[in-house]
Amino acid sequence: MKDKRSNIQELKLNYFIQAILPIFLISVSCDRDKNHPGYDYFPDMAYSKAYETDAPNPNFENNSTMREPVTGTISREMTVFPYEKTDEDRIRAGKELENPYKSATDSILIRGESLYNTFCLVCHGPAGDGKGHLYTSGKYTFPPASLVNEKVKALPDGSVYHSITVGIGIMGAHGSQIGPDDRWKIISYIRNKLQKN
Repeated sequence: MKDKRSNIQELKLNYFIQAILPIFLISVSCDRDKNHPGYDYFPDMAYSKAYETDAPNPNFENNSTMREPVTGTISREMTVFPYEKTDEDRIRAGKELENPYKSATDSILIRGESLYNTFCLVCHGPAGDGKGHLYTSGKYTFPPASLVNEKVKALPDGSVYHSITVGIGIMGAHGSQIGPDDRWKIISYIRNKLQKN
């Protein structure tokens, strides 16, 4: 009787160990510590030995990890603008580029006003007269251009588009911040609202 009872107890102990042992092993293997959970099958794939973007890199002649794009290539998201930041190209853009929103609808003017308020207002001011907050507060000592004077009114839309895209004088380029379509909407807002007041 004792042998049978001890066999049953031994079997129960074996089943218990077989059931508990995998659970214990799984729970232990999933947490090395709070900063490094689990164990990796291929640690070299999980923890790359690559150089950081701005770190020095002895593999290249200029010791820079960050590489310049191959000459002549452009990003897929980039729209090529075939004009340089020169007076000649600004004049050429004025002759060659046409505003698709010359007869602006209300929705175009609303979008143009929103974009103007986001990107242009702080320098050129709410009336477009160059008296934006940066200038009137004294943080910026050089007055931005007035968009409502006769000189700017006489400029072709393409020239204004060129100035927004690549910048002019001390004004920086906004081509990377404002999409091509939205630049025309800003111009339409300036022409149809600010310059009419």
